[in-house]
Amino acid sequence: MDQDKTQLTEFLLRMGDNALILGHRTSEWCGHAPVLEEDIALANTALDLMGQTQLWLTYAAEVMGDGKTADDLAFLRDVWDFRNLLLVELPNGDFGQTLMRQFLFDAFQSIHLPRLAKSSDPRLAEIAEKASKEAAYHVERSADTVVGLGDGTEESHNRMQAALDRLWPYIGEMFASDPVDAAMAEAGIAPDPANLRTEYDALVGRVLAEATLTVPESTFAHKGGRTGQTHTEHLGHLLTQMQWLQRAYPGATW
Repeated sequence: MDQDKTQLTEFLLRMGDNALILGHRTSEWCGHAPVLEEDIALANTALDLMGQTQLWLTYAAEVMGDGKTADDLAFLRDVWDFRNLLLVELPNGDFGQTLMRQFLFDAFQSIHLPRLAKSSDPRLAEIAEKASKEAAYHVERSADTVVGLGDGTEESHNRMQAALDRLWPYIGEMFASDPVDAAMAEAGIAPDPANLRTEYDALVGRVLAEATLTVPESTFAHKGGRTGQTHTEHLGHLLTQMQWLQRAYPGATW
């Protein structure tokens, strides 16, 4: 595979893996959410993310051109082959942490995907156009929930602040540009994520202010997920559950 295809594949895996891993995490609430409405809403969010996963990983497999399928990429790769943000592989924690993580991710997607919809790569633009419509709804819903809980009772406020403090150090990885990002930006395929930080901070800041939550001052950022160099131990545990069936019965199909 030539360099251009290698870099495009890396980018597509990052997009697909983010959706796949967060979709799986979100699906873990199915049947366990605190109220029925939230149970259904989280299940639908997970389904949207899994649909996006199928599109991104199918395209990645086609670019790779080695006969793999989207299912192969989802179920037969090991931890070090995944390119998702560390943020999305973290355990759900309590309901507040789950919703805060969703909002922080949704906010980025609501800015990133509309720009990808203008990509010089027609196939990528088509996928991003569809996904951006879902992301617009996701961020509206998760932002409303963050505000409702943050500006709610003392208990809900404290839990949301604790969730924000816990997750904030994982935000910086979204904007850490590397050679793959530089190549995508130069080709007009995707924006440099570093250029999205100002808009992201403004969006997130408005919502958190309305939620009466305090943005942490620390600028420290955990990194390594997007390159596969460093994942948390949580991803390995997640994959043992997500990939069990395919690993136990290789080649099984429905």
